[in-house]
Amino acid sequence: MKGSIQVFANEKKDQTPSSYFSLFTLQAVAPVLRFHQSFPDYAPTPLVPLDELAKTFGVASIHVKDESYRFGLNAFKSLGGSYCIGRYLAEQLGISPGKMTYDLLTAEDTRKKLGVLTFATTTDGNHGRGIAWTAQRLGHKSVVTMPKGSALERLENIRALGADAEITQLNYDDAVRDTYAKAQKNGWIFVQDTAWEGYEKIPAWIMQGYTTMLQEAVAQYDTVNPVGQVKPTHVFLQAGVGAYAGAAAGFLRQYYGKDCPKIIVVEPDEADCLYRTAKAQDGTLHKVSGDMPTMMAGLACGEPCSIGWEILKRTADFFVSIPDAVAARGMRVLGNPMGNDRRIISGESGAATMGFVSEILAKDDYVPLRQMLGLDTHAHILCISTEGDTDRKNYRAVVWDGKENSEG
Repeated sequence: MKGSIQVFANEKKDQTPSSYFSLFTLQAVAPVLRFHQSFPDYAPTPLVPLDELAKTFGVASIHVKDESYRFGLNAFKSLGGSYCIGRYLAEQLGISPGKMTYDLLTAEDTRKKLGVLTFATTTDGNHGRGIAWTAQRLGHKSVVTMPKGSALERLENIRALGADAEITQLNYDDAVRDTYAKAQKNGWIFVQDTAWEGYEKIPAWIMQGYTTMLQEAVAQYDTVNPVGQVKPTHVFLQAGVGAYAGAAAGFLRQYYGKDCPKIIVVEPDEADCLYRTAKAQDGTLHKVSGDMPTMMAGLACGEPCSIGWEILKRTADFFVSIPDAVAARGMRVLGNPMGNDRRIISGESGAATMGFVSEILAKDDYVPLRQMLGLDTHAHILCISTEGDTDRKNYRAVVWDGKENSEG
């Protein structure tokens, strides 16, 4: 029901083997982190403990991975964009992932061999900015299209990185199809994290790229919790097409094995294609069509990534559909910390998971839901704030003026 939180318990996880898990073994993703570390701009983003908030909510710990610091781009998406472009260039050069570095890809000899290439993508902001940034840094061009209703600030941020960018009159999924067709016609390299039959290699590289933040996070847990062995028991992952959520879940499953934390996937109720697919339990991907009027622009995607779904149906414990007001709450909770907790500036999509967590932990109406999820005094919660205030006008409208939805 629109306007309220809906939760589906994935009690009948698909137990069949999946070759996609091999993408996220420690051996497979180690080159990803090394590649990102080779960039002059690289620094791990902070894992922020919110001890006062955890105490207030009666859980053991709450940590937030703050991706607003990633490469100075205010969002995590540059991880997938940079790695997929790097892998494409390395493949053209005949270089293995383990030998791929920023210095090698920007060397004069590399430029002479490859010339100037054009990378094309569709985005609601963050992914396209990451593609434009990477293309510019590595000496190539980019073409970026955006769905109707995209924020002008996000468009200008992409153009500032040298991209040929525009806002279309199409919804996200139709814009993806349109950009793909133009890329085929013009000889551009199409770089999208939505996978479908016949288009999986580049989306898989993008998904591997996202694992850098998870590799950082599991290492940082030892730093922020120096006493005892602490690991997350619950990881909340927001989803658009499900590529990031699938990548994170795939990595956590490989890293922790049988001790894998509970995985909870959170989507906007106007674009909850994974929730609908999970709930249907009919083996079919369920799409959401139309305009998808949610202010969680980064999650306004109606067609699941096939690779992401194949992983999530085997790993996710719960699929959650939330209204915009819940994400707005998350923005305010993170932006107005308790006690000595650190302030986190999180955008609409970035704060979706904290909005859900804070909503169900703060209100007595959700006691049965807390019990179902196992959120008690022993729970160690991890959320990832995937973006900062990438649309500052809307951020202020939510945090200052109390805006609750895309129409407010």
